[in-house]
This record gives sequence, C-alpha cells and structure tokens, in this order.
Amino acid sequence: MPGRSADALKTTFICHTSLIEHERGRYACPLLFPTRPARPAPSPTKLASGRLPDHPATSIGARLRVELDRDSDEFKAIYKQRTATERVNSQATEIGIEEPRLRNRRAITNQDTLIYVLINLRGLKRVRARKAQLAAQTEATLNRS
Repeated sequence: MPGRSADALKTTFICHTSLIEHERGRYACPLLFPTRPARPAPSPTKLASGRLPDHPATSIGARLRVELDRDSDEFKAIYKQRTATERVNSQATEIGIEEPRLRNRRAITNQDTLIYVLINLRGLKRVRARKAQLAAQTEATLNRS
C-alpha cells in the first residue's frame, strides 16, 4: 500500500470490479523483488478485518487517505468545518428540503432558498443571544471590581 516503507510497487493494473474503474497496484518486498518471498514481509497497515490489502489503489486520493495525519491541527480545523456543514444539512433535511411538495423547478428553488434563509436567521439569533450573554457576564464582572 502506498505509504508502506517496507514494500515496493511491483506492477499496476486497471480494476474493473467497481462502478468506477481505477488503478490498483501489486506490492512486493524490495529486498526480494522480483522473486516471490516464502513469507510475506510484515506490514504496519492492515484492514479492519485484520488482513493485509491484496491490491490497494494507487491513485493520489488513496495514497492521501493512508498518509493523512488525522491528529494535526490543520486536519481538525477542516473537519470542524465539515461537521458544521453536516449540521446545516441535517437542519435543512429536518425542515423538509429533501421531499418538496412542489412541482416546478422555480418553486422548489424558492422554497430551498427560504429554508436556508431560515437556517441562517436561526444561526444569527444564536450568535446574538451568545453575544448578549457574554456582554452581561463582562458587565457583571466589571461591576464587582
């Protein structure tokens, strides 16, 4: 698998088993390449089932998924944005954006716009309430001094 320092890419092939064709690779121990080893070299990366991937994908995206540092501050900041987006989408689903009871495209577009305006207004209301709460706490702290 890309990112495994112990293995070297031996060959690649196009996989036709999924909906989207993609390139996969066969990896081998660089010390024993091109001969086949009696025992496979130990690898730090295993699948959830506990076995090694037979022919991992060689695309940039597959390599990034393996090599991505999920403990970095940059990843956590981007993931927070993703979770915020998911919250907005779940609010829209709760209001009824997925099953419009309208027929023409223009009416559905107007309804969707109004749903997102409503979500933004609710968010603005929460921000203003939080600012008022912080201002009251600050004022109370200043009055005690």
